[in-house]
Amino acid sequence: MLNLRISRLGTFFTRAICLAVALGTMSVGGQGLANDFPNRRVRVIIPYTPGGTPDVLFRVVAQALSAKWGQPVVIENRPGGNTFIGTSALVHSPADGYTLMLTADNTFVINPLFYNSMPYAMSDLAPITLVATAPHMFAITNNAPAKTVQDFIAWAKAKPDTIMYGTTGPAGLQRLAMELFSRIAGIKLMQVPYKGAPEAVTAVLTGEVTASINSVATILPHVSAGNMRTLGVASTKRVALAPEIPTIEEQGVPGFSSQGSFGLFGPAALPDAIRDQIQADVAEVLKQPDIRKYLEQRGFEPQGISAAEFRTFIANETAKWKRVITDANIKAD
Repeated sequence: MLNLRISRLGTFFTRAICLAVALGTMSVGGQGLANDFPNRRVRVIIPYTPGGTPDVLFRVVAQALSAKWGQPVVIENRPGGNTFIGTSALVHSPADGYTLMLTADNTFVINPLFYNSMPYAMSDLAPITLVATAPHMFAITNNAPAKTVQDFIAWAKAKPDTIMYGTTGPAGLQRLAMELFSRIAGIKLMQVPYKGAPEAVTAVLTGEVTASINSVATILPHVSAGNMRTLGVASTKRVALAPEIPTIEEQGVPGFSSQGSFGLFGPAALPDAIRDQIQADVAEVLKQPDIRKYLEQRGFEPQGISAAEFRTFIANETAKWKRVITDANIKAD
């Protein structure tokens, strides 16, 4: 009988030790994965065509990450379906950090505001970091009578619903930005949608439309060449690429700002430890002087913020543009 009790007691302690070891392994498992990450190729999906703005942004970052990690970081362009195709590919990938996605704000801000039915939900994505923003600039055709923001507002008030502006589509961020500007300024303009940014900019160059809002990198070369003018940048502060150009807000349009945003995501179940390591490594890369200079010269403002800060950024941008969409009764088509 005594031997049986001793045997049972030994079994109890053995099970307790095994349980403790298992719990300890679970608590450090994510960190263990992070310590080993990456030990093979990392794939980054970009849901746009090669050569586009997100592609230009992340290829230089990918090269720097590859050098830091000692592993290839491969870009895979998966365009189409308003970024649904590439995003769906990410969502259905293993959540191990070896498949990521770099995408623009139409994926994580604009699409959810316009489409009730998407092949993914925002909860299917794990925000890692905001890689960069790209401030917008207000372009105006050379033959327009307005020379300043206040000139433009006065002109628009005198001719409501007649001054035309070009956009990349009725649900594009450029449309939302101009609607926000119009509502703050108390004016009414006429939207003319185009296939994309090049067509909208060409329309301003030819005088087919009077104005457009697009990235600094897209507008500034035409302004520098004297082929169009700018009324100011749409960011909350002046940009490094053109510090002499004032913001629209400082010219009497309080609360107005607009920018493109580019974020890095993983699948929803991505372990926190791996997510945080990727974020820290991206932030470190973005601080490298040569990388920062390269991006700033192309109109980007490097960020590299934490996952928590990125989630807050997404929430704030979503709330901001949702108000504009609701107030202006904007539809996707």
